Amino acid sequence: MKRSVLFDTETTGLEATGGDRVIEIAALELMGDLPTGRTFHVMIDPERDVPPEASRVHGFTRADLEGKPKFAEVADDFLAFIGDDELIAHNATFDFGFINAELGRVGKVPLDDARKVDTLLLARERFPGMPNSLDALCRRYGIDLSERTTHNALLDCKLLADVYVELMGGRQHGLGLGGLDGEDTLQAVRYTGTMTRRPIFIVPDEKTLAAHDAFVDAMPEPVWKQ
Repeated sequence: MKRSVLFDTETTGLEATGGDRVIEIAALELMGDLPTGRTFHVMIDPERDVPPEASRVHGFTRADLEGKPKFAEVADDFLAFIGDDELIAHNATFDFGFINAELGRVGKVPLDDARKVDTLLLARERFPGMPNSLDALCRRYGIDLSERTTHNALLDCKLLADVYVELMGGRQHGLGLGGLDGEDTLQAVRYTGTMTRRPIFIVPDEKTLAAHDAFVDAMPEPVWKQ
């Protein structure tokens, strides 16, 4: 099953190459486009001030980040978590730019653009000409935004995971045939908004099976009988 990682950053500003720095990284593991519950989250000392306009967006001040690890101290753990898998972000060019700037400062290889999946571009393809911010997409898909008073990276990842499920086909994404204890059953995986996958096993009753048999018997040379 395909593994991918959805991630988000918060920063001191908008200019990755102009002196702004990452202050928060959150990442969330997906398997088959659904969250597994494994996450990576760290606050970072940016080694500079945090402008008031940035604090108004994400809620963090310089005092909140004092004593937190520097990026050099968390880089290896972050790279280990994301591995070589696909990387999903909303407005991914922004997050890739900041992560790559930080990786460059500590002598690490930058993230390959070929790994990038931008949910903003996916949303624009699906909803051309409409607002496609994370807030707008959550409202469009009926995803609860009550906890999002500021741009917290970990919360944004969880919200984006819900949005991504919808962009990739909705809560029926993951429908497949499977078995439990050797039985042939139809398994539909439904994403419930929590960080786990909850399988729902559908087993036909005797009446349904009998109706199916009667339907098959009425068919000329049915393949099920061969």
